[in-house]
Amino acid sequence: MTTPVIAIHGGAGTITRASLTAEDEARYHQALSDIVAAGQAVLNAGGSALEAVTEAVRLLEDCPLFNAGHGAVYTSEGKHELDACVMNGADLASGAVACVTKLRNPILAARTVMENSEHVLLVGPAAEAFAARHGAVTVEPAYFHTDARHEQWQRVRGQSRAMLDHDASSFAFAEKAAEPKEPIDPDNKFGTVGAVALDQFGNLAAATSTGGITNKQPGRVGDSPIIGAGCYANNATVAVSATGTGEAFMRTAACYDIGARMAYAGQSLEDASRAVVFETLPKVGGRGGLIAIDRHGNLALPFNTEGMYRAWGCGELAPVTAIYAAPA
Repeated sequence: MTTPVIAIHGGAGTITRASLTAEDEARYHQALSDIVAAGQAVLNAGGSALEAVTEAVRLLEDCPLFNAGHGAVYTSEGKHELDACVMNGADLASGAVACVTKLRNPILAARTVMENSEHVLLVGPAAEAFAARHGAVTVEPAYFHTDARHEQWQRVRGQSRAMLDHDASSFAFAEKAAEPKEPIDPDNKFGTVGAVALDQFGNLAAATSTGGITNKQPGRVGDSPIIGAGCYANNATVAVSATGTGEAFMRTAACYDIGARMAYAGQSLEDASRAVVFETLPKVGGRGGLIAIDRHGNLALPFNTEGMYRAWGCGELAPVTAIYAAPA
């Protein structure tokens, strides 16, 4: 039997240590720890990697600290459009939804698409109707609102381009309504969430979910629900979930590329993931990071920003959480 492993991320971006209280930072560490522990509990009870990543991402969607589900960012029209994807490494089964506006947990809808349809990706009202027919919980749009996300949108709604909740490095914002109260500056943050896991049976799985990017054009779909770009799992190689400038991850098929480097070039997980994050992505303006687990239980959590919300747990060991870059 394999020792189960799980890792999660809650976005990457620019660190703002100076504006952060110890209490504020502790909230993020506690949330990350609790969610990873919940995923560990699934795995340690004999649950599958697919079940563990689904549960972890569901909890991340329900946590207003992160940009997925409750706490998602606003489009240029002042609405919420959510995307999610899940993939099972054992058989490459996949499901995804995009541009949904009233599903409480898009990751559960993605799982429903995977298990109850012949398709991989459903979008918009049709995705919502399909998921609802299979028991998905629907909510009013106000459910996704948080004051912090609304204020963030108000600061940038006059811009002609989207501000990545994610990456605002291409913009200069002279003023903010309030100092950020989170470890990663919300105006310089990549706000996707995700999970990867290896279960005791040797199966891998990955899941990714996002509210997208602040002030995005309605109908915009990033990498999160795209197999091989923001989410990928294959028992032969690796499970990966990404967070960052979505268009760059799409253009480079970043998550699949890690698996391909391992399968075809014989690279280790560490070498493959670092090559993608520090070499391939920057060539097309890609910023962000990813979490990955290979079939042997090795972990990689590289990012090319100042920080990334992340946590991981192995077997019965206590969860480990981190936000900032590790000391050199």
